[in-house]
Amino acid sequence: MLKIARIFQIVERVQSAQLQRFLSTAPVLCGKTVQARAVAEKKPAPEEDLSFVMNVFKGQVESTQIFPFPKTLTEEQRETLEMMIDPTQKFFEEVNDPDKNDALEKVADESLKGLWELGAFTLQVPQDLGGLGLNNTQYARLVEIVGANDLGVGIVLGAHQSIGFKGILLFGNKEQKEKYLPRVSSGEFAAFCLTEPSSGSDAGSIKTRAVLSEDGKHYILNGSKIWISNGGLAEIMTVFAQTPVQDPKTGKTIDKVTAFIVERSFGGVTNGPPEKKMGIKCSNTAEVYYDNVPIPVENVLGGVGNGFKVAMNILNNGRFGMAAALSGTMKTCIKKAVDFATQRTQFGQRIDNFGGIQEKIAKMSMLQYVTESMAYMISGVFIVKQETSDYMHIWMITCSRWCSQNFWQYGQWIETLPFGSRHIKMLCF
Repeated sequence: MLKIARIFQIVERVQSAQLQRFLSTAPVLCGKTVQARAVAEKKPAPEEDLSFVMNVFKGQVESTQIFPFPKTLTEEQRETLEMMIDPTQKFFEEVNDPDKNDALEKVADESLKGLWELGAFTLQVPQDLGGLGLNNTQYARLVEIVGANDLGVGIVLGAHQSIGFKGILLFGNKEQKEKYLPRVSSGEFAAFCLTEPSSGSDAGSIKTRAVLSEDGKHYILNGSKIWISNGGLAEIMTVFAQTPVQDPKTGKTIDKVTAFIVERSFGGVTNGPPEKKMGIKCSNTAEVYYDNVPIPVENVLGGVGNGFKVAMNILNNGRFGMAAALSGTMKTCIKKAVDFATQRTQFGQRIDNFGGIQEKIAKMSMLQYVTESMAYMISGVFIVKQETSDYMHIWMITCSRWCSQNFWQYGQWIETLPFGSRHIKMLCF
């Protein structure tokens, strides 16, 4: 003990000597310098025009931007939603068969027919154009039911309306909306066509090109797209291509991405066979090819050269739907995990009595709660506060990152519960 005390005394003397040496060599700060430093160190107040997440990135938490939780439904909208929940849940319990869809590697005909009859493909299309006219929160609640029952069907629905014709809703002019929204509401599938073999996350580097015809009435489209959800089904597509435009600063002709509304009936549009996927097998994923496709100039979406902005806004608008769907899937996983843990016995007791199992289920419940809250928070923020597109991507990237990362963790936890039986198709979750 004496040796230890002696060591501490030595350390204390050394530290004291170092402190004195530092203070003796430190410059004397004048009053103005102290005042300037105090101003510099003072944190700026959160900016009212920034979103909550943007302020968080700046190290500032402004709780008034998210509390109280946004109320987005009128009494009439709430009643409408409640009337739709039971029929939707009943459809997925009694009509849709996810195992059958998985085996067929497509959505069964009776399920597709039922989904169209329910209006599931046109949830946010205005009522006067053939849809149900739901807002983001109503949409999220119904998508949560889909995710809880069949994510493959969720991909088919999402590819159609979350991104397929979303550009027409967001950027379409009056004529485009009146022409196409009734069609995608009455049986014609839509698809979002951006990804190419050499262009994934680098969306601005696509090679597909569209050049104005000599008579100036059409753009001639050539190129191909890969991994297009609904690619083999879609009659109406939002397609992105490089187009020559004049740079207003230099006067030179440069390539910029432009969005087009393309119909399969224009001619020159073909697709490859459905891809063989490891999961969500019932969703149609295919390559799509464009060979001298004539596109009327009036089918430019959002203006020539504005395609990158159109694409990013479409993708950003769909992220909260993914969170809602996955929160539903997580609920199903928790239910199955609890059912299994309360039925399986090892070492003379149910395995839900073991701390390791309890911890996994508790963490699964926590992540589900946060994912669900995030989905409804984000869907509500854009209704109540009318968030601008300047900060929408921050919300959506956060949502996408959180949900995908934590759902991957979910998969690992849910796989460890049934142990060996997870490798048997009949016995797995």
